[in-house]
Amino acid sequence: MSGLRFAAPNGATLHHVIREGRGRAVVFANSLGTDLRIWQAVVAGLDPDTPILLWDKRGHGLSEEGPVGMEGHAADLAGLMDLHGLSGALVCGVSVGGMIAQQLAANRPDLVSGLLLSNTGHRIGTAESWNARIETVERDGIAAMAEPILERWLSSFYRASNPEAMAGWRAMLTRTPAAGYAALCRAIRDADLTEAARGIDVPTLCLAGSEDGATPPELVRELADLVPGAAYRCLDGVGHLPSIERPDNVARMLRDLMERIG
Repeated sequence: MSGLRFAAPNGATLHHVIREGRGRAVVFANSLGTDLRIWQAVVAGLDPDTPILLWDKRGHGLSEEGPVGMEGHAADLAGLMDLHGLSGALVCGVSVGGMIAQQLAANRPDLVSGLLLSNTGHRIGTAESWNARIETVERDGIAAMAEPILERWLSSFYRASNPEAMAGWRAMLTRTPAAGYAALCRAIRDADLTEAARGIDVPTLCLAGSEDGATPPELVRELADLVPGAAYRCLDGVGHLPSIERPDNVARMLRDLMERIG
């Protein structure tokens, strides 16, 4: 990918990658504890002329920290899209990235023409579970939680078959600033996107993984039932991050959605 940029459309400097091209853009939003590199294999499966925007949320990757709620993260993404003249995009978000995509569709429908909501929900977890995670990361750091997080992220087969890759994904997770991770935990804890999901009126696919320990298929199915006309798919033997385990499948779903949007 080329076109690495830094911009501060909403108060914090955000690292992002823009690929210019022709036609409708695809915009990607990452999960908690990851950066934009989780999408590289998916992008490789799309038409090379497709415009692409990838970005690191506040407190992740090379972006500045700054505590904001889901509205603020959606405003960050909207600001980047406005900066690069991207409207009517196909937005693909995983986990909290899927929550940001739902918020973006509610706040700025002009920017969104279709959604792939991967391994996400209208609500994720409980206040108690998020408060416990925040307390742990602020007291002990992310490394103390790394192994159970990786077990939720990726299937048992992938973890056993890809030891070198697992070392890399572990490094990405544990190098996330603790303060940035905790701030995003608070944003997820406080977000209820039930009404936003009910108001979505663009072609939408809700994608689950059968081995997802973070947002299980039942939660993704519940989201699909809230979104009018949404389709639901579940990839067998896949964890929380299909973009890593099955990038070809994700790219194919994006191409199909693009054809459906027209």
